[in-house]
Amino acid sequence: MIYHVIGTMSGSSMDGLDIVHCTFEEIGGQWSVQVNHGECVPFSETWKNELPNLTSLSGLHLMLRHSAFGRWMGEAIHQFIEKNNFTHRVHLIASHGHTVFHEPKQNMTFQLGEASAITAQTGIPVVSDLRNMDVALGGQGAPIVPIAEKYLWKEEKLLLNIGGICNISSNQSNQFIAFDICPANRVLNALAAFMGKEYDDQGNIARSGQLNEVLLATLNALPYFDGLAPKSLNNEFGIQTVGRILSESGLNIPDQLKTYTEHIALQIARAIRDNQLLTDEVGRMMITGGGAWNTYLIERITAHLNDLKIHVFIPDENTIQYKEAIAMALIGVLRWREENNVLCSVSGASRDSIGGALWMP
Repeated sequence: MIYHVIGTMSGSSMDGLDIVHCTFEEIGGQWSVQVNHGECVPFSETWKNELPNLTSLSGLHLMLRHSAFGRWMGEAIHQFIEKNNFTHRVHLIASHGHTVFHEPKQNMTFQLGEASAITAQTGIPVVSDLRNMDVALGGQGAPIVPIAEKYLWKEEKLLLNIGGICNISSNQSNQFIAFDICPANRVLNALAAFMGKEYDDQGNIARSGQLNEVLLATLNALPYFDGLAPKSLNNEFGIQTVGRILSESGLNIPDQLKTYTEHIALQIARAIRDNQLLTDEVGRMMITGGGAWNTYLIERITAHLNDLKIHVFIPDENTIQYKEAIAMALIGVLRWREENNVLCSVSGASRDSIGGALWMP
């Protein structure tokens, strides 16, 4: 079977809406993917200002923004289709939305972006609410990308994605484990913004700073890092908990960036050790997400992984930039086929599940 699908992802790094058009082929349970085109649609200044602060809105005003963001997404996807001549070449749209609340311990997760509005704008079936069923079954609802790693990148045994949040997946002996490690680009980009930059290009600002051992020790001592998988983070951990510690350090921005970059690299190595992900099957780790472009961060990760004899592998540009959107597209296809698309071995749910609400035009 062949499926032409659009996947979308609005991550916590706040860089915009990733949209990717993929062609999936399934033959005898074996899946392959071709990425036909992808792009990141930047958020307007209004959305950049509003998205981080939605948790403080009243119920009514939050739902109004839910509807408005869905309409904005629908228009962005419609323009993407028209501009790239994908009309009549899209069977399905898979929309992750933008996470506002993620409280799996209270059986709740909420992603902004009314999917019915996307269907209305495009006239194409939409699968949304991809995490909710897993959370309802007692799972973390995150990460959900490992189902795509199982089918599309099955040769990789260790996979790291550095987006707004850094998460890791381990595929060993056909058993998947995955979890969030720490906030990443959401914090790095916020620090760079204090210097008038959207992000720290290649990590050059961090490279110019001085490592502060006191701040590093404070960050590493946060209780979240003592827990083992399954576990996941909400956006507030990076904004409030980590952001407050950095602000109260009194350090200049280059020093904060250098120290936080080192913290990320250390926690990646620690997560591999503490969760016993280092086995004879592991020889390298594939890194994707916007953090893969951060040369200095990759250097520090490589330095800490050398002690574990793990080689860092950076894949092609489409995989780096759009892996999560590609994964959402596949999750949508599996929902359409009524097949499991979230793994309980990753999330801690009571069973594997078929996640996603389906909206028909």
